[in-house]
Amino acid sequence: MLGKLLLLFTVVPIVELYILIRIGTRIGALATILLVLLTGVAGAFLAKLQGLHVWLTIQREMAQRRFPADHLIDALLIMVAGVTLVTPGVLTDIGGFLILIPFTRIPIRNFVKAKLRRMMDSGEVHISGFMH
Repeated sequence: MLGKLLLLFTVVPIVELYILIRIGTRIGALATILLVLLTGVAGAFLAKLQGLHVWLTIQREMAQRRFPADHLIDALLIMVAGVTLVTPGVLTDIGGFLILIPFTRIPIRNFVKAKLRRMMDSGEVHISGFMH
C-alpha cells in the first residue's frame, strides 16, 4: 500500500510535469496553461452532469425499492474523475475523461466491483449496516 501511495503522490506528478513541459515547448506556455484550464473546466462541468444523472438514477432505483449498487459505484467513480480532471496534468485528464464516459466507465466499475468482492471474501473489508 505504501508503494502505491508513493507512486501516486511522487511519480505521477513528476511524469505529469514532464509531459506539460514537453507540451509547453511545442505549443507555448500560454497555450499549455489554457489547455490545463480548459480541461479542468470542461471536466468539472461533465462530472457535474454525469453526477446529476447518476444521482437521479439512484433516486429512481430507490423509489422502486431496488438497491442501486452499480450506480453507487458509478457515483464514487464520477467523484474520482472530477478530482482527477481538476488536477493539472494530461494523464490524470485522460483517466478522468475515461471514467466519465459511461461506455468506458462500465468495465472500470466491473473491475472495482470484483476488487471489492475479493476484499470482502478475504476479510479485508467488512460491510455492516443497520441490520440486527
